Amino acid sequence: MGNPADRYKSGVMPYAKMGYWDADYVPKDTDVIAVFRISPQDGVDAIEAAAAVAGESSTATWTVVWTDRLTACDLYRAKAYRVDPVPGSPGQYFSYIAYDLALFEEGSIANLTASIIGNVFGFKPLKALRLEDMRMPVAYLKTFQGPPTGIVVERERLDKFGRPLLGATTKPKLGLSSKNYGRVVYEALKGGLDFVKDDENINSQPFMHWRDRFLYCMEAVNKASAATGEVKGHYLNVTAATMEDMYERADFAKQLGSCIVMIDLVIGYTAIQSMAKWARRNDMILHLHRAGHGTYTRQKTHGVSFRVIAKWMRMAGVDHIHAGTVVGKLEGDPNVIKGIYSVCRDDITKQNFERGVFFDQDWAGLRKVMPVASGGIHAGQMHQLITYLGEDVVLQFGGGTIGHPMGIQAGATANRVALEVMIKARNEGRDIWNEGPQILAEAAKWCSPLNAALETWKDVSFNYTSTDTADFVPTATPA
Repeated sequence: MGNPADRYKSGVMPYAKMGYWDADYVPKDTDVIAVFRISPQDGVDAIEAAAAVAGESSTATWTVVWTDRLTACDLYRAKAYRVDPVPGSPGQYFSYIAYDLALFEEGSIANLTASIIGNVFGFKPLKALRLEDMRMPVAYLKTFQGPPTGIVVERERLDKFGRPLLGATTKPKLGLSSKNYGRVVYEALKGGLDFVKDDENINSQPFMHWRDRFLYCMEAVNKASAATGEVKGHYLNVTAATMEDMYERADFAKQLGSCIVMIDLVIGYTAIQSMAKWARRNDMILHLHRAGHGTYTRQKTHGVSFRVIAKWMRMAGVDHIHAGTVVGKLEGDPNVIKGIYSVCRDDITKQNFERGVFFDQDWAGLRKVMPVASGGIHAGQMHQLITYLGEDVVLQFGGGTIGHPMGIQAGATANRVALEVMIKARNEGRDIWNEGPQILAEAAKWCSPLNAALETWKDVSFNYTSTDTADFVPTATPA
């Protein structure tokens, strides 16, 4: 803009001319960086759309305001500095936007999200908008608590090493009495699982009050631990209407000797951080069920990528998060899921466009989050699950345990045997991806519960095209 005074003349001005576009800007190490997928309306320039997103997610409004001059406005304006066409998707662009660290309150996911996604997603000049990834500066990360326990300490508390943890969600998730619910928990843990969990919508309904459920579940945990000599647990869902109710339930779970409590994503970011601080003070593992995420993470052009949610939750401070299975009944492209798992488990997450990871992310020593794989998985997929997901993961077989034809305990045994023989084969150097079915068949000869599981679910798969896939694929370079 030629005359600086023209910048503050009353009236409407393109966002790019107001200072929200700077192609020469070099992001600082202390900047928060976001990459958005923008789909401008017909006739809207991509650079102007990117500048609008930068403006509306930082300091701008629809018209020039002279009060900008009362602030360090050049510092506080977010700056769109790069716009790239999305490969294979005409009319869509990746927009890179840098935000000065001074724009954010320390240690607050609520404040971060109020800026980045608070207002701009309904902006009329855009057909659609999706937050694809973020890079958090180390200086900012150090203001967050992170997971209260972390993978290493959790394994030490449970005394379980060198293999994935095994779990199951109690089924049916609604309708059981407290006593029958506890029976399911006992049978599953006695059969070989490490954890059983409440599902997202079991709280305190007329058929089962939360206090009764906690009592029967912990009785089941203690009896199964005594019978097997192993540390066991049940994710007691403390999700409730108010923080006071949640603290009451969590305190009762601790009094009963539980090592873990559970919350749902739908309680909100402030409540999640509050429960994370409670869990740190009380030496409890905190499990997060991602209830509700699919309403805004699944669609490719609008919403928030789950890899971003995973980053926010590692910062907020959860120990477990449901993060996809690849082979189950829920959304999960293999590369996208690997990207999400790396966000949860890496010390430094490296840029990997094929997995949807746009930035290197140094996690500044924040504890690691244990991903949870659940939803439509069974023992016959064990070789695939270990190959895709590794060993720092909780594999949860709900229907694949409780739906076993020989009973719940047999279902748990089938899963435990499948896991043990597959880990043993992997450790012996066998190619479990290709030899997996044979390895399971050999074990099924001496384990009738595993044989029944393989026969029951041998033809079950969920081979649907994922809606959330990465936009970059490797291409061969001519020799």
